[in-house]
Amino acid sequence: MRTKFIAAVAAVLCTTLLGAADIYDTRLLTDPAISADRIAFAYANDLWVASLDGSGARRLTSHPGVEHMPRFSPDGKWIAFAGEYDGNTDVFVVPATGGVPQRLTWHPGVDLPQGFTPDSSAVLFTSPREVYTMRYRQLYTVPVSGGAASKLPIPHAAEATFTADGSRIIYQPVFGAFGQWKNY
Repeated sequence: MRTKFIAAVAAVLCTTLLGAADIYDTRLLTDPAISADRIAFAYANDLWVASLDGSGARRLTSHPGVEHMPRFSPDGKWIAFAGEYDGNTDVFVVPATGGVPQRLTWHPGVDLPQGFTPDSSAVLFTSPREVYTMRYRQLYTVPVSGGAASKLPIPHAAEATFTADGSRIIYQPVFGAFGQWKNY
């Protein structure tokens, strides 16, 4: 029993020290996002993309920080994600085919991507940036090309998405088990 434990710890340490991700033992995949022809997911603190059948998996990001919460744009060209770089979590975008991530937010609070506007021109995200107590988050959009974030006229939201036609926002106003979805 002790030998198996030591072997398991050694394997984890080797993987951590060498920076190699085991692409054959994929039990720790998280945050799946699906587009028309691909799936994006977080594994080993990086983002990966693969075909819908799981073939052709390849690493999309390789920054020493943590990347998670991938979200495909409706047109499939972009992936928004939360990147924990420089001690903070902000919203980034990267082309779905790969490339250099572009940072979209610089707020010291935690900014989390929720999705995109229906025309794929902006990322929808939550942030506590204007909340004095930091007890809840509000909804914002920021252009994919960069620029200032715009606050949406909804008091607070934990999660949200636009309807396909963009005429409504569906959101959950509070965190936890007591939250319920609203459709306005």
